[in-house]
Formats: sequence, structure tokens, C-alpha cells
Amino acid sequence: MARWVVTSAWPYVNNVPHLGNLIGSILSADVFARYLRLRGEDVVFVSGSDEHGTPIEIEAIRRGVDPKQLTDQAHEYVSKLIREYRISFDNYTRTESPVHKSFVQEFMMKLYQNGYIFEQDDVLPYCPRDGMFLPDRFVVGTCPYCGFEKAYGDQCDNCGRLLHPTELKNPRCAICGGPVEFRKSRHWFFDLPKLQEKLLRWLQESRLPPNVKNYSMNWVKEGLKPRSVTRDNKWGIPAPFPGAEGKTIYVWFDALLGYVSATKEYGIREKGDEEFWKRYWFDSETRTVYFIGKDNIPFHAIILPAMFMASGDPYTLPWYISSTEYLMYEGEQFSKSRRWGIWMDEALELLPADYWRFALIKMRPETKDTNFTWSEFTRIVNSDMNDDIGNFVHRVLKFIKSRFGNKVPEPGEIKDLDKEYLDYILAAPSRVGSYIESFRLKQALEEVVELARRGNQYLNAKAPWEKIKTDPQDAATTMYVAANAVAELAVLLAPFTPDAAERLWKMLNMEGSVHEPGRWLEASKPLLNPGHTLGEPEPLFRKLPSDFPEKVHELLAEARKKVMEKRPPLLRW
Repeated sequence: MARWVVTSAWPYVNNVPHLGNLIGSILSADVFARYLRLRGEDVVFVSGSDEHGTPIEIEAIRRGVDPKQLTDQAHEYVSKLIREYRISFDNYTRTESPVHKSFVQEFMMKLYQNGYIFEQDDVLPYCPRDGMFLPDRFVVGTCPYCGFEKAYGDQCDNCGRLLHPTELKNPRCAICGGPVEFRKSRHWFFDLPKLQEKLLRWLQESRLPPNVKNYSMNWVKEGLKPRSVTRDNKWGIPAPFPGAEGKTIYVWFDALLGYVSATKEYGIREKGDEEFWKRYWFDSETRTVYFIGKDNIPFHAIILPAMFMASGDPYTLPWYISSTEYLMYEGEQFSKSRRWGIWMDEALELLPADYWRFALIKMRPETKDTNFTWSEFTRIVNSDMNDDIGNFVHRVLKFIKSRFGNKVPEPGEIKDLDKEYLDYILAAPSRVGSYIESFRLKQALEEVVELARRGNQYLNAKAPWEKIKTDPQDAATTMYVAANAVAELAVLLAPFTPDAAERLWKMLNMEGSVHEPGRWLEASKPLLNPGHTLGEPEPLFRKLPSDFPEKVHELLAEARKKVMEKRPPLLRW
């Protein structure tokens, strides 16, 4: 049994995450971690609030508060939302955690002592109006590569290229909007060129997916440049290097190390063991999996492994990096400034978490940008969730209650049609699991829906409501097979819709929880024996009104009004 560390990119808590943030990393990682646990694997699932860096500082400046006031409120609120979406983190922490801060400082000093950190003057943007050096994300301008007019000083969000502020055309201050000057400032740099050949060899031999591998290899082949690991902003982890007083660690180096520090913090808190984290991160057999958005590829496939290599410690390098494209909202990118999109708390005012989990996985932008539309959301809820899964479950359980005394019937002869569907049922965990293990979560969920879809077809073909009159034994066989399909659905839905899966498990009057380790493996055999007494059937999901897409913007406006009353003061618009 392999050890796994499953991670999702840390949500940036300058405000409430939107649905694009949710599907881009957090929710996908949760589905994968839940699946591994159901298989009985040894899993640690970690993430946390990324609360340092310039956007936080900008937001705090605009609001006239200390950055920590903002992030204290944001972290508590986002943590609550994550629980409400049933994200099963073993540890959801924050970059202000004392364990994290000390770990980052110790780690960066190792790089310094190993000769991978050097200091030199850098030419940096300075805002004469605000009287301060501007960290990268305080500067916006035109990308020299793709011409995007709102690129930041560290990265273009359009083409993904990493940048230096001096490369931007028409650079301006993100705080006041005025032009910037460039002045010298002393900084500390990570000597990436020293690791170029080692990184290239690792990338070539890695099992990273083609989109991640090819992008990263091309980036490395172009020639790596030293990257500044310090900033002049005050909000962050103080740089530990000699002579670096007043400097902080660049947020990306800081946050990337959070995957390790979160594991360490978990070991200390839950196991009472300060060395627990090393069993995972220093074991070459451990599989570390990162769920991220496509704009984060260079940091996870180049910067992070380079830091691990430079540390001199036997860190396990990324085993897999699952990056998604962008989820668009009705044809445009989510935008907080334009109030364009759906935020995590607003969505829960409309429907429970399971509906969003299911629909977002069905829309997961795995190979290309995907457009969220209310018409498609309604179709998924009404067709896939209700007509296919919910209807099948209800048909089976109601019929067994009314015609078989609510007990799973003893099957008679297993005929060809019965055997065909029963074989399909028992092979479902392998089919669905193979898609999850290849990070095709959308296809995995489609396979779950298909099991129910074929179940409805099976019932229609066998017509037990007719056979009960003429051939009751055949009807009993049909309902025995169908009942086991329903039990199978409870297990297969568990990673995707955990609350609905648990309710279905209880409806089946099964022992324990559907989420117990090993359930997935058990499901390769019939889960319900003849004579088993079922619980009380009830609808698993509910349909949306047919005019929901036309009325949803009005409903969303009402939901937004409600959440603004619930949000902490500093997160209100």
C-alpha cells in the first residue's frame, strides 16, 4: 500500500473563493482523496489559506486595516465554507501558522547554506506617489509576449509566462494607477540555473501529464533565470538571511512549502509526532499529487521540485500534477470587481453542496476552458441527478417496499439480461476507479450516471411490475439485481456527493458509514443479501423548476444579499 499526499492549491484569501476556484483545485482534490480512502489507502490531504503577498496588502491598504485583520476574518470564513462543501482535508491550515512560518525560514536557510541563495541589487518598480517599492503584483502593465494589458509584474494571467516588472510595457502602480519608476534595491535570489540540467532530466523521466511536462520542459530549455525570493513588502514571513532585515519571503516560495508544513502541523496536532511528516515527504515511494489551475504549472513543476532538490533532503518530487483549464461564467472570466460569477457562499444559498459538487465535476475543465451556464446546470441536476440516478433509486426502493415487504428478494434464475447488468454493476468500481486514477474525474462521474441510466433501461426491459403477476420469481430476480445496483451507487457516489451517498446508505439500512475505508473494494461483490431489510425510501435529489434558468439571476441577487449579511465585515462588497 502506497502512501499518498494529496494537495490542492491554497485558496488566496483576499476574498471569498468563487466556483472556478472550487473546481480548479479544492473539489477535484477532495474527490481523489475520498476515493483513495475508500480503497483503504494511506492518505494525508492538506491545504490552507494563502494569506501573504501583495493582493492581500493592497486590499488591506484600500480598507485601511492591518492585513492580518483581513486574513483572520477570511481564513475563518473560508474554513467554514470548505467544511460546508464537505471538503475532507486532514489539515486545512494557513500561512500565518507558527509551524508554517518557522518551517519556511528553516527551509530557506538550508537553501542559503547549500549555496543556492545569493544576494545582489535588483532594479525594482517604485511608486513616487505612494513612496514605496512595489512588489511584483503591485505593478500592472502590458505583457511583452502576448500583449495582454493587465499582466502583473510576476506573471501574465493570460499566457502564463513568468515575468519581471521591468519586462512590462507601460507599467503602473496597482494602488494609485500612476506610472512607476525603477530604482535599485538589495534582494536575495534562488539560483535556478544551477539546477537546470537536473530539472530537465527529472521532467523527462517524470510521469507528469503531457500538458504539464511539455510546458515545463520548454520553459526550462529556454534557460532558467534566478528568481528573487525576497520582497520589500512588510506583510509576509521575515526573510532569515543575514543582512535581509526588513525583507519578506516572496509569497510563492512561502505558499509552495505549505504542502509540507501542513503535513508537519497535522502530525504534531493529531499524532503528537514532530517527525511524522518525514514518513511521507522523505519516502521515495510516496505519491504526491497536486491539484492546481493551469496558471500555477511553472511554480509546481519547476520552482517546487527545484527547491526540494536544492534543500539536500530526500524529498519526494511531484508524482502527478493535475491542472485544469479555466471555468468561465456565461462566456466570461469570473470577476470580483465586476461582480461577475458565483461565489462559494452564494451558491449554498441556492442549493446544498452535493448539487454543486456533482455539477462542477460534470463541467470540470479538464482539457479546455469550459463555460458554466445555468441551462447546463439545470440539465445536469434535472436529468443526470434526478431522472437517471434519483429516479432509478426511487423506483427500486419503492417497488421492493410495496411488493416484497421492504426486503431484498431471493433471486431465481439469473437470465442473460440479469447477468449482463449484474456483471456491469460489479465491474463498475474498476471502471470508475480507473478514470479517477487517470484524473479524468468528469468521465468517472459519467460512468456513475451510466450505471443508473442502464438500471432504468434494465427495469424497463424486465418490467417487474408486470412480471410480479405472471412470473413473481423473475420479478424477484430483477429487484435483487436492481437493489444491488442501488447499493453500488451509494459507494460510487461517495467521493462526488458525500451527503447523498450517506443518506442512500442509510436508506438501504446498511451498517456503519459508506465512507469507511475499504468500501470501494467491497463493492466488487454484491453488497445486499437476500432477506436484508431496507430502510424507508425517500427522494435522493430534487428537481429544479423548468424556468429556473430564467429566474436564477433574481434568485442569485437575493442569495447575494443574504450572504453579505453573513460575511465578516471585511469580506463584504
